[in-house]
Amino acid sequence: MANKWIGALSLLLCGQLMASELVIESWRIDDKALWEEKIIPAFEAAHPGIQVKFNGVQNVDYMPTLWTSLKEGKAGDLITCRPFDDSLALFKAGHLAELSEMAGMENFPSFAQSPWQTDSGAQTFCVPMASVIHGFFYNKQIFSELGLSVPQTRDDFFAALDKVKADGRYVPLAMSGSESWVASELGFQNIGPNYWKGEDGRLALLAGQERLDNPQYVKVFEELAGWRSYLGEGGESRDYATTNALFTAGKAAFYAAGSWEIAPFTGKVDFGVMRPPVAKQGDGCFFTDHTDIGMGMNPASKNKEAAMAFLQWLTTSQFAELYTNSLPGFFSLSNHFFEVTNPAAKEMMEWRDQCDSTIRVATQILSRGTPKLGDELAEVSQGVLLGKLAPLAAAQQLEQGLKGWYPPHQTEQARGEECQCAAPATPVAAPTTPGDAAVAPSAAGATLPASTEAAPAMTPIASAAMAPLPTPSAEVEQALSNELETPQQ
Repeated sequence: MANKWIGALSLLLCGQLMASELVIESWRIDDKALWEEKIIPAFEAAHPGIQVKFNGVQNVDYMPTLWTSLKEGKAGDLITCRPFDDSLALFKAGHLAELSEMAGMENFPSFAQSPWQTDSGAQTFCVPMASVIHGFFYNKQIFSELGLSVPQTRDDFFAALDKVKADGRYVPLAMSGSESWVASELGFQNIGPNYWKGEDGRLALLAGQERLDNPQYVKVFEELAGWRSYLGEGGESRDYATTNALFTAGKAAFYAAGSWEIAPFTGKVDFGVMRPPVAKQGDGCFFTDHTDIGMGMNPASKNKEAAMAFLQWLTTSQFAELYTNSLPGFFSLSNHFFEVTNPAAKEMMEWRDQCDSTIRVATQILSRGTPKLGDELAEVSQGVLLGKLAPLAAAQQLEQGLKGWYPPHQTEQARGEECQCAAPATPVAAPTTPGDAAVAPSAAGATLPASTEAAPAMTPIASAAMAPLPTPSAEVEQALSNELETPQQ
């Protein structure tokens, strides 16, 4: 293979490389100070002669900006990778180097590598870096004032919201009504896994064994519709930044949250974290632990050896611990174990020992066609949240859109309407995670390729290797190409 030099290269990188300057392309512009003050200095200290610069681009502009830079030969040496199709499209276009045989990749379980592999799992093109977790934050002071306890069930959750609303001093649930991605990722895909049973349900959807208009999906929309009366005055037009300010100012009891806000909120408000509530006490719990960010190499880099040195450093325990503890809420995907220092991040990470995890339901494969499921899910979730679309109509619109291009959903439904959540492939037993305070990867994204590897501390899960993929076609290839020029939600 042309890339066999990658494994051997590691033997040459222990010494000092010739002076090189690397540029990292990233959409995480908010992390610029972290990279410049902590991560890059740590790498440069261990690799004298290599200097690194961080080039951040606004999230929504990242892919089209990067695509233009790559075509013009102006892109940096290291490319921060989104999961699945965005990065797959870059690899297919020749803008990410293959890393299948890179030394250090053995530190990542198969599920962690799968978002940055070809559908067959034969080729890997990015080093996994971190996942993010969905859930809720709550204001501890408001809870103390109103005598609230952390809700475990949906009834408890709505009872707490009602109590805050009746008190009248605080917004019960801080959430942006004006940005559709919030309704999808922090609404539908936050609470949804408890309805469709996490990975089993997601894989059944991929296989065409479950449909988006089945009752379990309609019920998610019904709960989301129930949030509307708790958003407070101006909730429909409130943007994401204003929502964050509302919660950090101590004016809201609950916040529909992603773990990426742990670092910005720490020190500004005394908050706790809460898992998505279950139907009744004792039910199995599921949550979204999304494989979110990786890093690859631009094949056109003039500093390939230095870039490879950086990527291999990303596979080490030093980076895993530094990144996780410097940026609380972004959780290492490696097999290294270490202490998590931020209390909120530590508690969220421990959900992996208590529940089963999954990834965002529209991320893998299901957004390749037209309409993209991810885009439609954002649109209809916002419509439901704001009372502009009925839950059943939202679910039916999603299924009709998917049925229009995705072959597994174009046949008659094979199962009954209620979610049976049988796995489309043989379940894989997972080992137990040693210790409560160490970081371990979740089972989120245990999808492609087929493997006997599984995440620590999880109950048996299924592999999606047997889930049917769309037949490669001009339409699918065009959909992947479109990823490169389309602004992100």
